[in-house]
Amino acid sequence: MAQVQILDTVARAGPGNRLGPDQLRAALRMMLRIRRFETRAKELFLKGVIKGTAHSSVGQEAIAAGACTALGPDDFLLTHHRGHGHTIAKGSDIRLMFAELMGRAPGYCAGLGGSMHIADFDRKILGANGIVGAGMGLGTGAALAEQLNKSGNIGITFFGDGAANEGIFHEAMNLAAIWKLPLIFFCENNQYGLTTATEAVTAGPSIAARGEAYGLPNDRIDGNDVAAVFESVERAALRARAGQGPTLIEALTYRWDDHSMRANLPAYRSGDEQAEWKSRDPIARLRDQLAATGELSGAAYDAAIAEVETEIEAAIDWAVQQAEPDMDLALANVRPPARIRAFEPPPGPRMLTYAQAITEAFALEMEADEHVIILGEDVGETGGIFGLTAGLYDQFGADRVRDTPISEGVISTCGVGAAMSGKRVVVEAQLWDFVTLMMDAIVNQAAKARFMLGGKAKVPIVFRGPQGAGIRLAAQHCQSLEMFFANVPGLQIYAPSTAYDAKGLMAAAIADDGPVVFLEHKLLYLGATQPVPEARYHIEPGKARVVRPGHDCTVIATLAMVDRAVQAADRLEREGISVEVIDPRTIKPLDSDTICDSVRKTNRAVIVHEAPLFGGFGGEIAATIQDQAFDWLDAPVARIGAPEMPVPYNDRLERAYMPDAARIVEAVKSVCYRR
Repeated sequence: MAQVQILDTVARAGPGNRLGPDQLRAALRMMLRIRRFETRAKELFLKGVIKGTAHSSVGQEAIAAGACTALGPDDFLLTHHRGHGHTIAKGSDIRLMFAELMGRAPGYCAGLGGSMHIADFDRKILGANGIVGAGMGLGTGAALAEQLNKSGNIGITFFGDGAANEGIFHEAMNLAAIWKLPLIFFCENNQYGLTTATEAVTAGPSIAARGEAYGLPNDRIDGNDVAAVFESVERAALRARAGQGPTLIEALTYRWDDHSMRANLPAYRSGDEQAEWKSRDPIARLRDQLAATGELSGAAYDAAIAEVETEIEAAIDWAVQQAEPDMDLALANVRPPARIRAFEPPPGPRMLTYAQAITEAFALEMEADEHVIILGEDVGETGGIFGLTAGLYDQFGADRVRDTPISEGVISTCGVGAAMSGKRVVVEAQLWDFVTLMMDAIVNQAAKARFMLGGKAKVPIVFRGPQGAGIRLAAQHCQSLEMFFANVPGLQIYAPSTAYDAKGLMAAAIADDGPVVFLEHKLLYLGATQPVPEARYHIEPGKARVVRPGHDCTVIATLAMVDRAVQAADRLEREGISVEVIDPRTIKPLDSDTICDSVRKTNRAVIVHEAPLFGGFGGEIAATIQDQAFDWLDAPVARIGAPEMPVPYNDRLERAYMPDAARIVEAVKSVCYRR
């Protein structure tokens, strides 16, 4: 019972705007709508009309109604897996919500996202989320976009008590605090994370008290009192609009139902506890309050219930008649249509290094579009450890070239939130190995946002950084991780091997409306200057380059391996073997036509990459050749990769680890002399 009694010590909201009778009656009606939506959704789930799962917010309606009353129509909202109430209170169409829960094409997400991913961009609802705590990171990005736009709009990100123990909670609050972002962090503490009591897994006096560590004002309020919720959010909203930064609110409440409609869990809450909390029903509480002051008659309350019932049933009747999505619709929503006009000008006499070419691409794209921003550790005045953003801070300022804390989780999710809110974002991983700390943002958020939000979201973001071995930084700083991302629908992967390609592909990546993983090899930073045009240009992804023509064998290589493949081809030419070297330039999309056309000409193929052989992209290219050019092969496709081990620190072993020209020569001879 300790969790129930804690409500008695909750601080009451202080002076400020208060809800009048008309607003309270409107809030009551909204709470009735939310509850009836949830109870009917559960009934439809039990009948099999709604499949999968959904999470009911019955018992928590005062939070949605009170908080959204304090928001303006242009303020944004991010919610979580138990987010129906928030989206309804922000004005979403209940018909489209039921359609989405039923997996129908006219639903908010075209039946592709379901209960946990509802978004309504017209009402600045940027999406619910099935990843615990993700909305906090996305919220920092959306708030950054509003701040940069000087719109005066603010946002609120709802999360549960369980999310307060995720790292993103701390990273996001720290980032929001140092940048004074117009964002409200709202924790719905419904006492349990699935079946575990919050008090059993949460250190400290309260979740709200954690705001003190980041200098954030914080409230701990009664989440079943709609007026208290409104007053707290209103204070936080006024503060955010005044440029004073974020606030943390913890609202104590209780979910009446199990964790999800699908759950079939052993009892973990006592009957007395549930009865005590249900006696604090936020709807009955507000109804009785209005009745006691003569502001609501019994007849008016019954009429409101009847009106809500009619509305909900009409919405259900409409939704069940709608068509389901087909595979063509689903596939069309994975990636946005191409928007760039690609062209490749002649290289000319002007010379730049690989790193300088990327820096120039940043500058030209930032000049062309004021919405392009760069986020990363030490990207500001110092230009990063490899200097690729050098000079951009002076040219474009701290707002657009932003140094961040060492917090890869929030850097990346902030970038996704900003991209979904109209910015074009470049996120730097200082070393590509650190991208493993960004995986949720890349794989669960950026890659899936357009699809699971029904094609409504654009996520123009580039995740870039230096990968690969060769400069003795050992196992955690030298990995080649392209295949982490190649299996994720929605992502593109660019891998330029020359300064010319680096500039044109970076420009194309920034201009793309979907997420791009942009790989840069550290050894290429150290290479000689190469011809690069001064003009702005974009290279079309999925167009391979024939680096060196030949007729006896095709070698396909990327990044630092391209130069080694050319070295091997030069040696083999002296022995009478003509090698054609192909650089795909982008791993995804892959130009299988150019590769297979070459193999049909040479009848042999060798694929080389730096990553370990097992699971490497060479297997995908080999399978493509087998599928499209098998009849032309005179020998099995050969693959070269690193051994099945992490990158060693010892310089001799590191050189042995990386494929070199000698190994490529051996592989080519093995397929050319095969009998």
